[in-house]
Amino acid sequence: MSDVTITVRGENESRVTPERATIRVTVRTEGPERTSVVDQVMRLSEPLRASITQRKDAGTVAEWSSKRIAVSADRPWSNEGKRLALVYRSSIDFSATFTDPSELSIWVSDISAWDGVEVGWVNWHLTPETRARVERDVASSAVSVAVARAEAYAAALGLTDVTPLEIADVGLISQGQTPAAPHMLKSRDAIFAESAPAMEYEPDEIVVSATVEARFNAH
Repeated sequence: MSDVTITVRGENESRVTPERATIRVTVRTEGPERTSVVDQVMRLSEPLRASITQRKDAGTVAEWSSKRIAVSADRPWSNEGKRLALVYRSSIDFSATFTDPSELSIWVSDISAWDGVEVGWVNWHLTPETRARVERDVASSAVSVAVARAEAYAAALGLTDVTPLEIADVGLISQGQTPAAPHMLKSRDAIFAESAPAMEYEPDEIVVSATVEARFNAH
């Protein structure tokens, strides 16, 4: 039998327990006077800032940040369709990355009862080092799957030698064109939006997946 070109696809995925949790918290106030609203949001933000820095010093928070104070104003409408007096709104956003899920749960349960505090989303993720290692391992395994498939096809045809010709992200190997959205490596981080005062954070595992296309010559 003459040489045969075999084109296959290899996939693999890995599920990894999240190592970090980045949470967003907002302190928000409103009132009829701009100065008092700004003063109030600054006052309510200080205990939150102190609690975060305390955990940063203790090592349970890897990093944190806060945005500059935001102030806006508008005239709301009454039920009768009349414009009411000017209302000022002020807010400060915080984000903190926790290294300990249990500490995060305790902290959120504590601060959610504070005046003006709104707990937002939580993004569970991996450290850059772990992500790089997992992505590398998953990509390597996806290539191994493609090789195994090519060898199986070749064996079914009575061919014994398989030589790789091309390997690429999904879509890149076909006609040599770049697809609209190629992704050899994909990951799905766990993201949750919470609002209840009593919270337990048990995220799903993060899925890191890879898909490759490969072309072989079998003879």
